[in-house]
Amino acid sequence: MRTEDYIRLEETYGARNYKPLDVVITRAEGVWVWDVEGNRYLDCLSAYSAVNQGHCHPRILRAMVGQAQRVTLISRAFRNDQLPLLEKELCELTGYEMMLPMNSGAEAVETALKAARKWGYTVRGVPADQAEIIVCAGNFHGRTIAIVGFSTEPQYREHFGPFTPGFVIIPYGDAAALEAAITPNTVAFMVEPIQGEGGVIVPPEGYLRAVREICSRHHVLFIADEIQTGLGRTGRLFACEWEGIRPDVMVIGKALSGGFYPVSAVLSSREVLGVFRPGDHGSTFGGNPLACAVAREALRVIVEEDLPRRADELGRYFLGRLARIESPWIREVRGKGLLIGVELVPEAGGARRFCEALKDRGVLCKETREHTIRFAPPLVITREEIDWALERIESVLRE
Repeated sequence: MRTEDYIRLEETYGARNYKPLDVVITRAEGVWVWDVEGNRYLDCLSAYSAVNQGHCHPRILRAMVGQAQRVTLISRAFRNDQLPLLEKELCELTGYEMMLPMNSGAEAVETALKAARKWGYTVRGVPADQAEIIVCAGNFHGRTIAIVGFSTEPQYREHFGPFTPGFVIIPYGDAAALEAAITPNTVAFMVEPIQGEGGVIVPPEGYLRAVREICSRHHVLFIADEIQTGLGRTGRLFACEWEGIRPDVMVIGKALSGGFYPVSAVLSSREVLGVFRPGDHGSTFGGNPLACAVAREALRVIVEEDLPRRADELGRYFLGRLARIESPWIREVRGKGLLIGVELVPEAGGARRFCEALKDRGVLCKETREHTIRFAPPLVITREEIDWALERIESVLRE
């Protein structure tokens, strides 16, 4: 079968909730992927940062195969020998006291929201069903009904209401707006250290430090959604480390499995995650032994291969080279580590056509919002591979 045959099948039998580029991938290794006709492409999306360790990393693959030959799923009705080890290793790595494993990033966000609300009622003493959680305009935290209810992107909300109450939206990057929005019923503020889906929006220097101080002073939980920015992507293990602060609750996912399996987690203190009692929350697959074995090895790869440092050094190089491109279409280049956005002027006709042109030249990336191209290759990329991509990126952006 050829590319057009697979596309025809998908358009015939698949729901139309995605608009992928017309390339059909059949194999991947490191930073490279191949389509069904044998063409090779450099992946500059990393499955939205889920494959920070590179595609099909051999160490993670061996861990997955080895565990799959023993036991994959027993549910949390019984204990397994991998979950306690992941809990210990992840908490020791991050400095948090407790973790709660889930599957997708959206599930982990929902878990954090439930924990914050119950903490507000049982610890803070907020009146029943009055808890408020503050979020930011331009956010992307997932696709559940509750989460899209506090999105500011019209398409994410249209025809999906009514929505869950209890959320207050403020401008992103504005610490004064956070201070002004806090009420006696505020239990948490949730924010992305860098808004990835929002267009790779980097907040002003000092914003996260100010958020930390405000939340501490008002006894409000600071929840950081590090699903996309965490685990090395921005040049630190977690993006919050750039400002030297620790959130009360951290949500992670994506690269926690290196792209092999859906694995996510909520990290926090005993005071916060300790509010859950048996029956309060759960997941059939969350914390299963296959997921835990994969996540344990994925974390070891990040640490032992020093991927945050690579992202920092190569990200500075990539960002600097992109910023020097002379093109009438570029409005701004921004990012941190290997999470980079190139925002185009409206006259460019949208970022999609540039991504399609790059695909034809062997570089795979994706538009985010309408006018921004996101470049986020696996953290195992080399400078030579970045140069290979830049040669093609420059030619497309100058046309």
